[in-house]
Amino acid sequence: MVYFDSAVGIAERVRSGELDPVDLVDDFVGRIGDRNDVTNAYVTVTEDDARERAREVRKAVEDGEDLPLAGVPIAVKDLSETKEGVRNTMGMKPFEDNVADETSVTVRRLEEAGAVVVGTTNTPELGHRVRTDNMLIGPTATPFDTNRNAGGSSGGSAAALADGLCALATGSDVGGSLRNPASCCGVVSVKPSHGVVPRGNAVNGFRGHTPVGVLGPMARDVESLALMLDAVAGKDSVDPFSVPKTEGYAAAVRDAPDASDLRLAYSPDLDLFAVAPEVREAVESTLSTLEDAGATVDDVSLDTPGFGDLTYAYSLMATTFFATSVAEIDEKYGVDLIDDHGDELPQKLKTLVSMGRSNDLGEYTKADFVRTDLFRSVEEVVSRYDALVCPTLATPPLTHDEPMPTEIDGESTNGLPTSWMLSWIFNLTGHPVVNLPAGTADGLPVGAQFVGATYDEPDLLGVARAVEKEITWGYPDE
Repeated sequence: MVYFDSAVGIAERVRSGELDPVDLVDDFVGRIGDRNDVTNAYVTVTEDDARERAREVRKAVEDGEDLPLAGVPIAVKDLSETKEGVRNTMGMKPFEDNVADETSVTVRRLEEAGAVVVGTTNTPELGHRVRTDNMLIGPTATPFDTNRNAGGSSGGSAAALADGLCALATGSDVGGSLRNPASCCGVVSVKPSHGVVPRGNAVNGFRGHTPVGVLGPMARDVESLALMLDAVAGKDSVDPFSVPKTEGYAAAVRDAPDASDLRLAYSPDLDLFAVAPEVREAVESTLSTLEDAGATVDDVSLDTPGFGDLTYAYSLMATTFFATSVAEIDEKYGVDLIDDHGDELPQKLKTLVSMGRSNDLGEYTKADFVRTDLFRSVEEVVSRYDALVCPTLATPPLTHDEPMPTEIDGESTNGLPTSWMLSWIFNLTGHPVVNLPAGTADGLPVGAQFVGATYDEPDLLGVARAVEKEITWGYPDE
């Protein structure tokens, strides 16, 4: 069934002539039409444009061009990554009819590698929530249980992958938006180190001077994830913080070590979080499988700043991020988004923006002291091991409407996303993180984070591939 084939396999079969890229578009667009009402993953389907692009790919292959992603159907998160001429709502009702006037650097690079954009995927307004829902088209479900949310803010991309509606998808991550939905939908994703994937922000190239947000790929298997990262990574003239590309990521995956060579550090809670027993059991079951295959797994403790100090630092960074996002919208489109369209925006986003606008500059910069201490504590662990492993989320996927848990495993929490996600910690430090499926809890997917040393994505992806070879995984409609 081609819908669940790896992107690597699809590209190989297109290059060999076994698969026709136009037929692929027809197949995937047809499946989206049949299945999108199950998860509500897509915002826009680019049927005609995709067929035209597929014909171009077909000719390029016939002419002998070596396209690493030849004919691979991809979905683009409907936020900061755009394709010229395609609707770009950013999840917002005021931008329901907005059409992108340029193709972003990541999408351009994916197309240059031979990929075919089949549509854009759902996201909360400006990516501000940890569940994918908005006032424009509503919530996106994980295909494992449509009463449960796909996670956010890249939930549309994750759900599309898990339901066989694309072979690759783009996402972004300010506090877990690549890893949270990947965990909720049982797919793989990588949050790269800062600058590995350029942001291409023409309005505000310097927004990343104290970075928390990154762009990154999502897939169903590690080799396809690495191949996509190969396509989008590398320095770009628009992003002053982008970094030169390192060695090939897909090549590193193909040369992945055996599980018996792995040395992993494990923390069930990072010494900061309450985690549901069923989540711990799923992650620890995966680690036991690796130990059976010869891997070394050591329990570790992290000497981190206190949870209150960390959440305060992250709040300053995240709220400033969203206030800046609104300022960029105002600058680019000549609108006052909050004042002129506030009734079409959720109160939570308006609150985040208000908090960001009132942040004290001195407090904001001093938060980097806390980040530095946290970075050192994580770096001390990953410098001694191939990866640090911990859960991605404290519980299995939540329903669309239930509030954030105020108690987990008998411990009271602050009832905020910062207590539910173990992911935002690594946005503060900038370490690269791969989310891998780690089994299920009552039939719902559970993800594990594998954290590597900064700018060591090749080795981290090799670790992820070594883990993947030892675990089995499937999707609801596969």
